[in-house]
Amino acid sequence: MNYTYILKCADGTLYCGWTNDLEKRLKSHNDGKGAKYTRSRLPVTLVYYEEFDSPVEAQKREYRIKKLTRQEKLKLIEKQ
Repeated sequence: MNYTYILKCADGTLYCGWTNDLEKRLKSHNDGKGAKYTRSRLPVTLVYYEEFDSPVEAQKREYRIKKLTRQEKLKLIEKQ
């Protein structure tokens, strides 16, 4: 399974990414080995995710989510 996810960082900002192992990726972010953006904003909390059959689908969804405004992302998170 592949996932597109949104994390809430300690400073209140949001980070969007994709992975094929959500649990492992969340741990790597919180261990300071994830994305450069999240390293200085620890800890991070998983607030949203979607499942996809293929990596391409997850990557396309990540791209679309990253184009959303912060308010649109917050609305998406609330719907889950």
